Amino acid sequence: MSTKWPARSQWKHFFNVLSKKEKIAFLGFFVLTLVSSVFLLINFYFKNTEIAPAKGGTYIEGLVGQPRFINPVYANSDVDRDMVQLTFSGLMKYDKNLQIVPDLAKNYTIEEEGKVYTFYLKENLLWQDKNPLTADDIIFTIKTIQNPDFNSPCRANWVGVEIEKIDDLTVRFKLKKPYSAFLENATIKILPQHIWQNILLENFPLEPYNLEPVGSGPYKVKNIQKKKDGQITSLTLNRNPFYFGKTPYISEIKVLFFNNEEELIKEAQREKIKGLGLSSLIELNENWQNYLFSFPRYFAVFFNQEKSKTLSYKEVRLALNYGTNKEEFGEKIIHSPILPEIYGFESPSKIYEFNIEKAKQILEEAGFKDEDQDGLREKIIKKEPAFQFKNLLTIGSKGKEVTELQKCLEGEVTGYFGTKTKAAVLKFQEKYNIETTGTVGKNTRGKLNEICFGEPEEVLPLSFSLVTAGQTQMVKTAELLKEQWKALGVEVKIEKYPLSQLEQDFIKTRNYEILLFGEVLGAIPDPFPFWHSSQKKDPGLNLSLYDNKKADDLLEESRKSSNAEDRAKKLISFQNILIEDAPAVFLYNPVYLYSISQEIKRVEAGKIIDPSKRFIGIENWYIKTRRAWK
Repeated sequence: MSTKWPARSQWKHFFNVLSKKEKIAFLGFFVLTLVSSVFLLINFYFKNTEIAPAKGGTYIEGLVGQPRFINPVYANSDVDRDMVQLTFSGLMKYDKNLQIVPDLAKNYTIEEEGKVYTFYLKENLLWQDKNPLTADDIIFTIKTIQNPDFNSPCRANWVGVEIEKIDDLTVRFKLKKPYSAFLENATIKILPQHIWQNILLENFPLEPYNLEPVGSGPYKVKNIQKKKDGQITSLTLNRNPFYFGKTPYISEIKVLFFNNEEELIKEAQREKIKGLGLSSLIELNENWQNYLFSFPRYFAVFFNQEKSKTLSYKEVRLALNYGTNKEEFGEKIIHSPILPEIYGFESPSKIYEFNIEKAKQILEEAGFKDEDQDGLREKIIKKEPAFQFKNLLTIGSKGKEVTELQKCLEGEVTGYFGTKTKAAVLKFQEKYNIETTGTVGKNTRGKLNEICFGEPEEVLPLSFSLVTAGQTQMVKTAELLKEQWKALGVEVKIEKYPLSQLEQDFIKTRNYEILLFGEVLGAIPDPFPFWHSSQKKDPGLNLSLYDNKKADDLLEESRKSSNAEDRAKKLISFQNILIEDAPAVFLYNPVYLYSISQEIKRVEAGKIIDPSKRFIGIENWYIKTRRAWK
């Protein structure tokens, strides 16, 4: 007998045929089934999906300072470099591992043993105003930087480099000599020719585009907020819809500008901002995450032997190295200017470990003693005078002594002691309160020997002026050095100046005895600008005025070599020669401390070339989330 499914009209009477208990049981079963089904569906959804980034959200960054040049030709401050990093692109760029990889370029070739570099641009590149980005923009940017009238801080990297357009998507650079680190030069961000080509040179620094740029980076400037006095309080950036790379998740970046770090930290504690760089570790609250970025920068004290005779003694430089307790600076200690820890090189063969007794012994053996117990060491050098008066000179005397007497007294030089010479002697005796006889006797001879031929001995005190920037960290470091070296019998007078004045009045002219300053190497280490003898004068950065032929040869060979292993060997050899000569005390390699709200996800710490490169990979940062199928 077949079973027939109830008709639709019969289902309408379903509840009528059920008893009260059956109705309650059915409803209970129905609700349980419904809840179970919903639970199973939700469980299935969560098992088969995961949290993924979603587009949207506003990131608020706090910076100390003011933007002036959001322009790669002029950017020379941390604030300007930060803004350029977000709004512009270069032929090449750094990745999070400090490797140099293509950016605007699709690929590149290196020919003629490293003297010719050809870059091939990606197709369909656009500026944020939708104009095409071509080889003409590359050429315009580099030629602008090369023009000395523009006074670009990047010019030194491009002197002597020839550039030619092959076609709209191909540009070629020709170098006079092979240069293994040239790819790093190619990370310079590119300006739009169509915006800047008709702007007069004298108007370049004043052009509004310096603050409202047209770039090709992941973000573009939307608006700028200013006070009545013109001070910029905030700058807002939106995603660039024509960016050639990955579209960022974060829709908007707002940058707030502060006068000092104290103001910045207060706003962070109030959670008015979501990210900031710090000079030292400060625990804000549990909602913040600290990231430590390492970068190839070091601080050292550079000895200028041309300004201080005392520093020309190697023993003094060695003693200052041994007498420096680097542990007290609270940073990552270094012993070499090629930063082996960053680049994976061998450590130097010689390390000046802190040893105050050894430092004192070196000074003592070199003749720098504290004989008068005033806490300051001195070296007394006995000098043999070029000439001395030994005989009685009077009217009628002749010869060499009379000639030297007349030279000293600025009289007529005849070699004969006559009435004019006598008159000069009388005048000399009156000036120095000696009995006026008109003859050169014992007392007059003694004074003449002192005045005419100098002191019979020279005193070299261990006393130096140390020049540095008036920044908190630099001043703190200088004060520590002063205290440490005082224990050796060395006097240090600290002079601190604003960074711009320090660079203009002291570094450019090498007008210092000791300089406390920092130097930055690149992703491809090239110490040539800092230690080659050709770089002793500005715009070179050989701050110790170091001169060693063997070191020069190694630096030149390292620059030419395209083989990384060969370059490393040469740099290690250079390192050992330089450290043996002790032209500086290498102190520490600072880290960049970046504190950011835990609301911001996928921030990755790594190696960076300067603080602005913390934004490498900002396209991957996100605030909003969604669930996506696995």
